[in-house]
Amino acid sequence: MIQILDGYDLSSRNTFRMKVKCAKFIEYDSLPDLQSIDFGALPGPVKHIGAGSNLLWTGTFPGTVLHSAVRYMNVLPDSDPLWRVAAEGDVLVAVGSGTVFDDFCAWAAGQGLWGVENLSHIPGEAGASAVQNVGAYGVEASQVIRRVNCFEPATGKTVAFAPEECGYAYRESIFKHPPVKDRFIVTEVVFALSRTAGPKLDYGRVREELGDAEVTPQAVREAVTRIRMTKLPEVGETGSAGSFFKNPVVAPEVFASVCAAFGKSAGEVPHYVTPDGVKIPAAWLIEQCGLKGRGKGGAEVYSRQPLVIVNRSGNALPGDIVELKNEVIDSVEKRCGVVLSPEVEII
Repeated sequence: MIQILDGYDLSSRNTFRMKVKCAKFIEYDSLPDLQSIDFGALPGPVKHIGAGSNLLWTGTFPGTVLHSAVRYMNVLPDSDPLWRVAAEGDVLVAVGSGTVFDDFCAWAAGQGLWGVENLSHIPGEAGASAVQNVGAYGVEASQVIRRVNCFEPATGKTVAFAPEECGYAYRESIFKHPPVKDRFIVTEVVFALSRTAGPKLDYGRVREELGDAEVTPQAVREAVTRIRMTKLPEVGETGSAGSFFKNPVVAPEVFASVCAAFGKSAGEVPHYVTPDGVKIPAAWLIEQCGLKGRGKGGAEVYSRQPLVIVNRSGNALPGDIVELKNEVIDSVEKRCGVVLSPEVEII
């Protein structure tokens, strides 16, 4: 079924709760319905969104907004060629793009399957998880993605991307940048879960939160959820887009400069050594610059987690959030020479 609405209010379609409209809104619940849309007749530009949990609308959108209501979780049939390269113990699950991603995490944990438990309670949908390469507590979606199925409106063709073709990196994929951005619509993501235990507990305070509990996918999911709920605003209660900034990965010499800028030893600055450099929590940098709780109009750097910008008043304007974002970036760069990059897409 297809739902088509003109002059649509997007307030309920973005977790920042920006009061903006689009010229046309279309929601579909199957691939055939998506294929039946006459894209050439739509007001442009055409923008496909997920749950709106990683974007900021800055004003009325003159084009068409598409949304997937394709929701399912199915174990792949034995005939699918992906089984030929699956590891022992793998369970390959196809997830419709409009499926709430945390519903998938809950299902996996309930089945006793490992792989996405550390990604629990991340807002958004399955299709967007493959675009954003969502990650938390030492796990990224790209580690368990085995195929991304897409539709290309310009040609009417379906295209399957293997993970190595997706250009995955920290919060990155080819789907976020030209010439691929907005060219393909993700319709389904295939994930490889595992019956073999493989808990990742040493990032953040997951091990501490688990305590003496038996280490199962469900226990890890519950621990991660508790941690996130104490640190991050619930999008149903306070407008935000989750983590607004990426954690910067810097060269060792830049990390040394950061330590010096704040008068800290390397051991006093939280960091993680990665193959690409030293990852520093953006929240720590923002807090060290005295920006925690800083407000601008109706927007605020969240008092419990400065990585997040919130619609504090419920009536923040897009300009409030953009100005606060710029102030944070400028302050951190001036203080320690690190340039923060937004994780949120600004439209």
